[in-house]
Amino acid sequence: MSAGRLVSHNWQRYSFEGPTARGESLNGLLGQSQPGAAATEWRYFGGDKGYTRYSALDQINRDNVKNLAVAWRRPAVSEKVTQAFSDVRVNAYLRSTPIMIDGVLYTQNAHGLVMALDGETGTVIWEQPLFAATRDEANATSTRGVDFWRGGAANVDKRIFAIRGEYLYAVNAETGQLSAGFGDQGRTSLHFQERQPLAGRFGDSTGPLVIGNVVVVTGNTAGAGDGGNKKEAVPEDVRGFDAQTGKLLWTFHVVAQPGELGNDTWGNDSWKVAGDIGAWNQMTGDEELGYVYIPLTAPTAAWYGGWRPGDNLYSNTLVALEARTGKRVWHFQMIHHDLWEYDSVGPAMLGDITVDGRRIKAVMQASKSAFLYVLDRTNGRPVWPIEERPVPQSTVPGERSSPTQPFPTKPPAFDLQGISDDDLIDYTPELKARAREIVKDYVIGPLYTPPSVPSAEPGGKKGTLVQPGAWGSVNWNTGAFDPETGYYYAVSQTMGPANRSVRKQLDPEATMEYADYGPVPGAPAPAGGRGGRGRGGAPGQAGPGGGDEPGQAGRGGGPPSGVAAFSIDGLPIIKGPYGRITALNLNNGTRAWSVANGDGPRYHPLLKGLNLPPLGVPNRPAPLLTKTLLFIGEGSNAVSGTVDIDWAWGKKFRAYDKANGHVIWETELPSGTTAGPMTYVLRGKQYILVSVGARDHQPEYVALALP
Repeated sequence: MSAGRLVSHNWQRYSFEGPTARGESLNGLLGQSQPGAAATEWRYFGGDKGYTRYSALDQINRDNVKNLAVAWRRPAVSEKVTQAFSDVRVNAYLRSTPIMIDGVLYTQNAHGLVMALDGETGTVIWEQPLFAATRDEANATSTRGVDFWRGGAANVDKRIFAIRGEYLYAVNAETGQLSAGFGDQGRTSLHFQERQPLAGRFGDSTGPLVIGNVVVVTGNTAGAGDGGNKKEAVPEDVRGFDAQTGKLLWTFHVVAQPGELGNDTWGNDSWKVAGDIGAWNQMTGDEELGYVYIPLTAPTAAWYGGWRPGDNLYSNTLVALEARTGKRVWHFQMIHHDLWEYDSVGPAMLGDITVDGRRIKAVMQASKSAFLYVLDRTNGRPVWPIEERPVPQSTVPGERSSPTQPFPTKPPAFDLQGISDDDLIDYTPELKARAREIVKDYVIGPLYTPPSVPSAEPGGKKGTLVQPGAWGSVNWNTGAFDPETGYYYAVSQTMGPANRSVRKQLDPEATMEYADYGPVPGAPAPAGGRGGRGRGGAPGQAGPGGGDEPGQAGRGGGPPSGVAAFSIDGLPIIKGPYGRITALNLNNGTRAWSVANGDGPRYHPLLKGLNLPPLGVPNRPAPLLTKTLLFIGEGSNAVSGTVDIDWAWGKKFRAYDKANGHVIWETELPSGTTAGPMTYVLRGKQYILVSVGARDHQPEYVALALP
């Protein structure tokens, strides 16, 4: 395939369809929709179903933000649970962003139980009771948020939907009791039923999405490839449930099955054993079109794919589904035959932009690769050309890497891609020399340089250093969209490379054979032990499964990629900024500005006396956009896992001028932020509500307001 050719009609890679292309009506797909969001409310945990993280409220503005002060604080720990079970684990990683409906805040506490709060005082109105008074039932965690539904006879049944453990719960929004008639006593099981006993305990860090009368659920299972190192795994399918009864309405197969589009993109009949690929990031929905947008992740054994030749749909793909039926409308695959675990992550944000005088209903999907893919959300067609370009090819025996990968021509990448000598840390000549000494033992190259087999020969390479690393440039926290200006704000991190080496290939005939990844044998192992590639590890704990790197706790709970294995006394071997905010003008596809978020390691002993500018905090803070401001924290060590690096998290919470990236105001919160901030107005006063927590600080909600 030649460089620069747009393969827009190869359905194995892209499928541009949609009702406008098929001549179908956009009306009547949903039946009854939820009422439109009130300007003073925050009706979904992403602000709206398009997950823009935007509010037009401007009582708090550039002129008076300096006067913000704490209005109230509310612990996110349930006294009822801790009194009944004194040894229950309290997870400081409070993921939930509250919603605000009809003057009431609804959220989950640290145990995953739904709470209704008074938005003026933080007082608990009600708290969801435990389904059963058992320690196992008490030991659960929060998700990113809950959703609201109004329906039933005379449209008076109001429910809060939440995912807790292996169940989808329907909670009466007025009483906090489970809704009668929904599933089994108010909840329905989400345990994956296929491929037993591989299907381990179901888990979800995201939360549900309600579109019309359908509750859409994604999620993962602990049995999915045992952390990704086995090729046989459970496909973590997307499902839709009836909001009234809890009945399963449809299932979308994330690994294309026989007779489904894309099944032949899994060579050697690998579809029979392939799995994982579930969406562990936020969903979004267009209630007018009746579509839900699902960003799907890498397949099992993401660093070796010799047993799964082909593009491997629907891995690393944004899929648009009809919310009512679960039928695929269109899809766009960002990475073919993934060998880097470059998931499509962060919400697929929805917003309208104007390009060359034409108004476009857009969807914006970020990837761990630091690209933002901007598509027409009605049919999946790129707003600007996305070119299939040749990429370096694998030298691993049995591997057949994709000859090309999709490269957006606009907007530009918002963070570092690949590694060259120019990218190595050079704040002093000594640092540059030490970085070169580390890198010389590894293969480096541009984006999509594939994993390699370590050599035991003198002077041989120990693997491939890839950038972005295992954490990627982006994650669940990435992005906010301003519908008034058409600007997208990318929040990213550049922590350092990860070693992608393959020491033992998967036997194509053995369905349960391990792939052995990681640093070359005999290499010094940093402190911290071997962590897991888990999707949601708790603070100070490794997630389940095998490890990305020694001392790294993995996707959900691990430290930033490469900190332990490839650093110089705690400094990354590449230059900063290590955490940044980049404003992209999506009306013309250009970068407007980019700034570091936080000091980062600028005061590290090896940088003493250099008077460096802010170098950025490489954590997972999420933004909030208002009429004039962009609010964002520095992230928490409850998010960053087991490695103690003080500069990789912080307690600062800032307001930036969203027009130019200048810091207008900052304060210090009781702890680092763990979820996206939100805003609302109640009785004439605007509040900014932030979720915080840390390894040494219990999770809580902190509300800020003007005096």
